[in-house]
Amino acid sequence: MSDKMLTFAQRLKEENRTTHDSVDNLVMSVNPFATPENYVKFLKLQSVFHKIVDPVYRDEALNRAIPDLAQMARYEAVVQDLADLNDTPYVFDGELPQPQGNRAIGWLYCAEGSNLGAAFLFKDVQKLAFDEHHGASHLAPHPDGRGKHWRAFVERLNLLSLSEEAQVEAVEGAKDAFAFYKVVLRRIFGLPEGAEAEAKPLVDYGI
Repeated sequence: MSDKMLTFAQRLKEENRTTHDSVDNLVMSVNPFATPENYVKFLKLQSVFHKIVDPVYRDEALNRAIPDLAQMARYEAVVQDLADLNDTPYVFDGELPQPQGNRAIGWLYCAEGSNLGAAFLFKDVQKLAFDEHHGASHLAPHPDGRGKHWRAFVERLNLLSLSEEAQVEAVEGAKDAFAFYKVVLRRIFGLPEGAEAEAKPLVDYGI
């Protein structure tokens, strides 16, 4: 299917498919739900990513285009999950990205897509005795249900009616988000470059 036949949301998915799969591989290679200790590292990883996208969720213009967007932000929930486990957000040694404009929409796509893919993760984390009330609130489904919420979000993305140039910038923003997530994951879990090549994707994570 050519880019001309794809919706904006479909284009975001299609043009980030390879990078998205590499994130899946890398996440699963560290077995984030094998032990409470690994899960804490995962939460620290999430704390960095959601700190970056928190201002995007609260952007006034985007909130006019996507109703209740600010209420979808999950940084505070990640911080609470860490507090439940007697820990704190990870302090990244370096300058954090500050996505702006159309690139920020790409970051938002990755962040909100993670709530859809988190269905598998939420099941796994419950094996560690964590749930939406303690330790895993940021992985809990949207009150409307993951699928229904995602379809509504995608519809709003498509209604942004971005120009070709703006869509290209958003796609690049999504690629930036996936790439940076991998950088932070490697740092927190102590992995070398290329580590994901040895893993096989087990879930559709879709950060």
